[in-house]
Amino acid sequence: MISEWQHHKAQLRSYVSNRIDDADAVDDILQDVYLKASGNLHQLKSKGSLKGWLYRIAHNTIMDFYRQRQQFEALPDDLVAEEQESGKEAREELAECLRPLIDELPEKYGTPLRLAELEGVSQQAIAYQLGLSLSGAKSRIQRGRVKFRQQMMACCDFEIGQEGITSYVPKDPLQRAKC
Repeated sequence: MISEWQHHKAQLRSYVSNRIDDADAVDDILQDVYLKASGNLHQLKSKGSLKGWLYRIAHNTIMDFYRQRQQFEALPDDLVAEEQESGKEAREELAECLRPLIDELPEKYGTPLRLAELEGVSQQAIAYQLGLSLSGAKSRIQRGRVKFRQQMMACCDFEIGQEGITSYVPKDPLQRAKC
């Protein structure tokens, strides 16, 4: 097995050096690859898959290397607080706008959806409160979400970012009065 590892060493070095500029880092990564591989040899399914397994470990180790090198600038504390506060206000405003859409759903879907999404009630508590099994409550919430999504897409145009919905505009000018 050792000779097989040595056989792949030159190929792995080339693979790593093509992805990393720093020669010292290449050696460190190769060392990490072999340490990880030797420590997890029990996970190797078959001798024939050694090469692919080593390359997967090398790839993951290279990704770890780049993640560690990323420079992150901390945001000022007051900026984070402002962002959280404005995001909270926007979500509350949107929740109030969405409540009438949820109310338009059939009661068997609207009630569990309102409890779960707007009031933050757990699915287990919803099941108990409505006299349903847990799977029945989950199913109604899921179906309610599908029906609600259909209503939302018919009602508004949404802008979605990493934090979720960042902006929305009603499609029908008369809808503006509701929101």
